[in-house]
Amino acid sequence: MKPVLKLYRGYANEEELIVMGHVFKPTTKEDYDFQKKKFRNAKSVIRMFRVKTQGNADVYLEREGIKIHTKTLDDGYFKFCIPIKEVLGYGWMDYRVSIFHEGEEISVKGSYVRPHTGTLGFISDIDDTFLVSHTRNPFKKLYILLFRNVNDRKIFDGVVPHYQALSSSGRNKKDEKNAFFYVSSSEWNLYRFIVQFTELHQLPRAVMLLKDIKTSLTDFFITGRGDHNHKFEKIKHILEFYPNLCYTLLGDDSQEDPYLYENICKIFPINVKAVYIRQTGKSKKSKAVATMKNIESLGVEVCYFQDSNEAIEHSKRIGLIK
Repeated sequence: MKPVLKLYRGYANEEELIVMGHVFKPTTKEDYDFQKKKFRNAKSVIRMFRVKTQGNADVYLEREGIKIHTKTLDDGYFKFCIPIKEVLGYGWMDYRVSIFHEGEEISVKGSYVRPHTGTLGFISDIDDTFLVSHTRNPFKKLYILLFRNVNDRKIFDGVVPHYQALSSSGRNKKDEKNAFFYVSSSEWNLYRFIVQFTELHQLPRAVMLLKDIKTSLTDFFITGRGDHNHKFEKIKHILEFYPNLCYTLLGDDSQEDPYLYENICKIFPINVKAVYIRQTGKSKKSKAVATMKNIESLGVEVCYFQDSNEAIEHSKRIGLIK
């Protein structure tokens, strides 16, 4: 049996390349199959949260004909932050990482993005922002995660045309897209599910920044909950990594998005153009309404909406999309 190497989408600016992934201990179990139904789907999902990671494993990134060596952290996660000397292209490019097992090289290809020159960046939450997840009801959320496969999971009406319009806003060339990031309190365990869901619905290809991997069944029952500081730090990191972009933040009111986004707007008073918050309950939350008003007082466009068509109309009105 061989260890398993998983890579995630990386990203680069003029000076640095960041790529990351996990190394898992050898297993005979097949990869999670997103097409399975009911109990077979539940079994696969639970298995995803019982993965065994490999700490301190040797990992090699191939750059410019040389292999850069690092080791995984205690939870099997690795991250290469590499200074760039050569001139990179723009858009999505490939990278390659390898590990060794009993003298045999296991090599996997991943992709990273260096956004095309432009002015717009978009950062979106996932659960209950575009993927219907019922975060406000933990039992329902868990039930859907277990018993609905990727084809049965629902996306909010209007999200796809809105996100596609944002992705190509201000772009004349079809293959050039704006920088898109999905930042979530979901864990790396769900990475492949999220990739497949976004591809299925033709959402913009994005860098994903998720929460530390879970490796036990106990952890599974509190998936996507708990401390949201990780989201704040990840969003802050993106704005610091690409300081010349003008950002639109998209989230929902089921958890902490309005308040996280308010703090981001306070710290980066020039960088945020607009904040969109989806209403997930029957009525707007008074605290979220007050927060959005405060964000607006910072000169940021705000839209607290129930239907994505409201968000699309707002984006047109402020000139974000045509």
